[in-house]
Order: sequence, then C-alpha cells, then structure tokens
Amino acid sequence: MNAAEQANGLETASKIAAIIHLFKSQFPDARADLKPWLNDRDTRESVDPHSIDIGFHLPGWSPRFQSRSILVQVRFHPDPIDQSQRLIGIETLGINHQGQAWRLSTVDTWQVVGKYQPATDICEKLRFFCRQVFELFQSAIASE
Repeated sequence: MNAAEQANGLETASKIAAIIHLFKSQFPDARADLKPWLNDRDTRESVDPHSIDIGFHLPGWSPRFQSRSILVQVRFHPDPIDQSQRLIGIETLGINHQGQAWRLSTVDTWQVVGKYQPATDICEKLRFFCRQVFELFQSAIASE
C-alpha cells in the first residue's frame, strides 16, 4: 500500500521517514515517491494492505542500476491478537522502460534476479539497505 496512506500516525510516519533516509544514505540522487501506486480499483485490489510501498526515482535511466525507478515494499504480517505488525520481508524491484528489470527479495536468498542485473556494488548497497530496515524494525520492537 502507498506509504502516504500508511502514514496514519506519528510512529508509522517516523518509520517511513527513516526508511527513506536509509535508502537515500545509500543512493543520495534518488527521489522518494510516497504514492507509487495508482489509485484505481484494479490497483487497490492487488496491493498488499500490510505493506509500506515507496518508489524511488533516479535522475534518469542508469546502466549501473539497470533501471530508472526502484520500488521498495516493506511487508508485514498482522498479529490479530495485539494488532501489531511483524516485519516479514522486503521486496525491491528495479523498473525500466520495459517493466520489471530485476528483483531482490529478503524472503528468499537475498539474490538479485531478473533479465537485467545492476552492478555488483549496487546489489551490495541494496542488501545493506535491507539489513538496516530490519534493524530499524527490530530496535522498534525492542523499545516497546
């Protein structure tokens, strides 16, 4: 779900801001988009309501990234008992003019897969960013 729609309280808004800061610390030229999804019926039906989705747009198509935009989906599993949400994984997708160029999922092997591969150092920075997001949510749980 669009990050702008998930920012319904100070705690969630602060975490979204922290995610953006962590991404921009690795990729300073990226511009954050808190509404990467269209607001139409078909899109709303296919978007995960338990995720925070942020788009990051690069200044132009980048051969090092093999994309122009990167979609970051921070996925959660809701706990029906205490209404909390537990981080279960992060999906990052590189988007070029043909659609999805590559994908990195922390749910599986943390490998970048796809027809077009970003440079090795970009892959490592993406993995580092994902580890930092996990740490952000682990520290949030520890402080509760």
